[in-house]
Amino acid sequence: MNIRVGNGYDVHRLVEGRRLILGGVDIPFEKGLLGHSDADVALHAVIDSILGAAGMGDIGGMFPDTSAEFKDADSLILLKTAVDSVANKGYKIGNIDVIITAQQPKLKPYINEMKVKIADACGISEEDVNVKATTEEGLGFTGKGEGISSYSTVLLYK
Repeated sequence: MNIRVGNGYDVHRLVEGRRLILGGVDIPFEKGLLGHSDADVALHAVIDSILGAAGMGDIGGMFPDTSAEFKDADSLILLKTAVDSVANKGYKIGNIDVIITAQQPKLKPYINEMKVKIADACGISEEDVNVKATTEEGLGFTGKGEGISSYSTVLLYK
């Protein structure tokens, strides 16, 4: 069996006038993430981890922020596209682990819905997706509420 592991990371600035979408879930909050697409840092990290494990570059290569095609794009659709691309190379997802770092809002009430959306987009069981949220205890740009970051690790196999 061919097993590969990939890591992903993404960060976006919090701004007024944007929706906050994390893990495919629209979260009520006074600020949202600034980006070319919907700026879903959690899904962007997942996409990067999947593409990295398959040796297929990164999210910017597959979905460039210079392309009008991806302006305000739904990151769940981008994730499905990335999953289909690695599947075309013969890879299946074993499991996904995601960490979202945000001082606010509190994300615990949305974690299960994120797991469902990620699992559905990837065509895997919810049991194979783990999502965690943490703060930075007031430290750094995430701790000061200036942005949100996310990390992801994925296992692919053939």
